[in-house]
Amino acid sequence: MLSSGKKRLFSALLHIQKRPCQPSRAMRLVQFQTPHLEEPHLGLESGIGGGVVDLNAFDPTLPKTMLQFLEQGETTLSVARRAVATQLPVLPRSQVTFLAPVTRPDKVVCVGMNYADHCKEQNVRVPKEPIIFSKFSSSIVGPYDEIILPPESEEVDWEVELAVIIGKKGKHIKATDAMAHVAGFTVAHDVSARDWQMRRNGKQWLLGKTFDTFCPLGPALVTRDSITGMCACHGTWIEVKGHFQELVLFHMDPRDQTRGLRLGNPHNLKICCRVNGEVVQSSSTNQMVFKTEELIAWVSQFVTLYPGDTILTGTPPGVGVFRKPPVFLKKGDEVQCEIEEIGVIVNKVV
Repeated sequence: MLSSGKKRLFSALLHIQKRPCQPSRAMRLVQFQTPHLEEPHLGLESGIGGGVVDLNAFDPTLPKTMLQFLEQGETTLSVARRAVATQLPVLPRSQVTFLAPVTRPDKVVCVGMNYADHCKEQNVRVPKEPIIFSKFSSSIVGPYDEIILPPESEEVDWEVELAVIIGKKGKHIKATDAMAHVAGFTVAHDVSARDWQMRRNGKQWLLGKTFDTFCPLGPALVTRDSITGMCACHGTWIEVKGHFQELVLFHMDPRDQTRGLRLGNPHNLKICCRVNGEVVQSSSTNQMVFKTEELIAWVSQFVTLYPGDTILTGTPPGVGVFRKPPVFLKKGDEVQCEIEEIGVIVNKVV
């Protein structure tokens, strides 16, 4: 006999199997500049490390900032989809300056101790509720911009993170509906001044997290249906005994018969950070304690989420402050933050 919870899981699985899977081309939205442009433009990155298609040249009626693009929702996304499906001129990467995929959002929401292996590193219990703090949007810089060491701190540390970018306004969003409010994902570096985070300012985290240049983002906003898998299908969240469980379909990539691919799911991606070429953090987003859907449901209890709002979902183990002895960033260091399927950002410390 199946328990009621297992029956609901089985029923949901049968329901999902009836849904058709449609092929989806990856959409990697960027903000960029070139020497001949008077202002930033929106573009499409033609794959990780590829050149850029100018969306504003494809359709001059499109807005030129990501915030305005996201605010217009399906209207602008449909134009971008047409561009993806069209053979268009590609600007060489060497001629493009990449900006953060989102600039000046209404909110930058951050989550502390949200990786099980990071909690183990600190010898602390896994949180029962998300630990929420914030950065000011003025801390955001581009994927290849410099990180400026502030003279007020001697303990600046690295943290690679998966960032969620909201695409649809919402309040009191259910976990089952949360992915409909997500535009996509990007790589974030939650640069942290540990002395100000852990000892100064009454041990409130804000000031230690929000110095100028302390939030590199990029290189692209990768839309949620472009993450892992051949079809634009998503896991379904159902409630079992008061807790949300994710039901994920697996698709075998014919090029790789050794593993299943999570379809449209960001919670099974390799995530790593390198300092001067040395791997200092290496984990998987499957270590996240509270997944994207749960975080959106939790945060939207307290605040309205708007298009462009950015949620940094926590960091894996390997940060400098918990090394023995502690290690901190210094001038001349180069930090690379990378997430599978999304890309890599590279920031020099000055």
